[in-house]
Amino acid sequence: MNTAEVKLRAMEPEDLDLLYRIENDQQLWDAGPTSVPYSRYLLHNYIATAKGDIYADQQVRFVAENRVGETVGTADITNFDAKHRRAEVGIVIARQHRRQGYGTAILQQLADYALHVLHLHQLYAVVATDNVISQQLFEKAGYNYVSELKEWLYDGEKYHDAVLMQIFF
Repeated sequence: MNTAEVKLRAMEPEDLDLLYRIENDQQLWDAGPTSVPYSRYLLHNYIATAKGDIYADQQVRFVAENRVGETVGTADITNFDAKHRRAEVGIVIARQHRRQGYGTAILQQLADYALHVLHLHQLYAVVATDNVISQQLFEKAGYNYVSELKEWLYDGEKYHDAVLMQIFF
């Protein structure tokens, strides 16, 4: 599989502006649990206080960089469940870097990390049914459609269906 070269790294204080833009992009809110803007103060505290330990934080967040050091997006492993050895995955690719293979490369690295470092049995993603591009991305990375979740996502005005996608190791 031909994918772009990408490196995942821990978030640094210098990533505050990036995180601020992503977390406050209302077009992304429908894809996740966010429904209010985050302040710089709150995001600064998150970066400063995150332990970098998924058992303590119940999540791990990465910044993705291409081979020339440009930030191309972020990736999260959240809703970590140590007992059942599973977690949810989410990624955001900067608009100017979409459709260049970075999403696939990021999902491959997250899968490798989940399997070899966290020793997880599975990762899953919840994707809006109308977000066909994201569904195709997850399928390309080895995720399988599991089921449709009726009225799963709420945009502040109406509910939208989503699909649950999983990859097993």
